[in-house]
Amino acid sequence: MTSPSTVEFGQIAEAAARLSTAQRDGVPCAPVRDLIGRSDIAAAYAVQSRIVAEFVAGGRTPVGRKIGLTSPAVQAQLGVDQPDFGVLFSDMNCPVAEPVDVSRLLQPKVEAEIAFVLSANIDVEVDAVTVRTYVECGAAALEIVDSRVAAWDITLGDTIADNASSGLYVLGDRVAASELPDLTAIAMSMADNDTVVSQGRGSDCLGSPWAALAWLANTSRELGSPLRAGEVVLSGALGPMVPVAPGVTYTATISGIGCVSISFTSGASL
Repeated sequence: MTSPSTVEFGQIAEAAARLSTAQRDGVPCAPVRDLIGRSDIAAAYAVQSRIVAEFVAGGRTPVGRKIGLTSPAVQAQLGVDQPDFGVLFSDMNCPVAEPVDVSRLLQPKVEAEIAFVLSANIDVEVDAVTVRTYVECGAAALEIVDSRVAAWDITLGDTIADNASSGLYVLGDRVAASELPDLTAIAMSMADNDTVVSQGRGSDCLGSPWAALAWLANTSRELGSPLRAGEVVLSGALGPMVPVAPGVTYTATISGIGCVSISFTSGASL
């Protein structure tokens, strides 16, 4: 459970407004750690909750959660030492084989991971074994992370506040939970057109994507927002994230699961 925050309401509101303005105007902003601190987890999630509530009030539909900062490689890239989570919305889901205009995003990066679709509500404490009974299926996924904070100059507090640097995602073919391989041992390779740019294994994701899902389920329940049947969960990066470039197709291959791809355009060619 996170410790209570000492950050004042006005600072929470100001941090949320700064990030929301960056999202609306398409111009990255200064970090919000000057308002909420670098590692005040409760304050950071309070900012995130305020932004998510604004999204919902504006008509966006929540469809699941994403876990961030699970890979040691990504933690090293961003200088943090623990996972976080954010909320996924229906308009973040990219149809397969449909190019994405990079102008939808500010500073996109792509990472490969395992996605889960839940078959039941998770209202009790779970671990990496028992959480499997709540999963309908899994899939290879690509998450396009994006930061509203200029130059990705983020601490843990900044990225949590910014809805865990959420952007877009695309899912590959679904695999029934009973047919999923040993997710600790799976190997991932992601290519930028024909060049391998990221590699990793299931064990790089908090030891296993199952362990990551259990962490999220328990944390979400403690915070009063348990995971629900039908939700999509992105379980976290299996390897380093890679900056997105227009004109490039990124393809992740995950052993025993399958492949998933996403292409980016500059907009002018659409």
